[in-house]
Amino acid sequence: MSELTHFDDEGASRMVDVGGKDVTARIAVAESFVTMEPATQRLILDRQVSKGDVLEIARIAGIMATKKTADLIPLCHPLSISSVRLDYEVQNETTIRIIATVKIDGKTGVEMEALTAVSIAALTIYDMCKAVDRGMSLGPTRLVEKSGGKSGHFIREDA
Repeated sequence: MSELTHFDDEGASRMVDVGGKDVTARIAVAESFVTMEPATQRLILDRQVSKGDVLEIARIAGIMATKKTADLIPLCHPLSISSVRLDYEVQNETTIRIIATVKIDGKTGVEMEALTAVSIAALTIYDMCKAVDRGMSLGPTRLVEKSGGKSGHFIREDA
């Protein structure tokens, strides 16, 4: 396993110095899943939840969260994101997959931003539907792919 970069030689926390890194095109894709009762999913897909269009509100929440990642995760760098895209795939009658794709031309990757996007989108779905289905479950939430930077290209085998 590689060295943990958020700690110095004495074990103190630090923000990684990216000053000497090259600016490269970087992309990260993350996913999360929301599992619910079939009736809840029908309400969501038919846009019948009383609070509004669940998937569109969750999409906006995920995009907003992407831009706030450095405020939420202590050692993340504030980034100027090039683009964020949130998509949904209905897996079956009880599960919706959330996919975030985040892009930047920068000195550090956007994995945390993509993971934050899908996490907050999933939490927003839960929040909007909890009145009809408190038994919903979230996850797994995981990195699917990343490219750019010194560590190269990563693709999750089981995604």
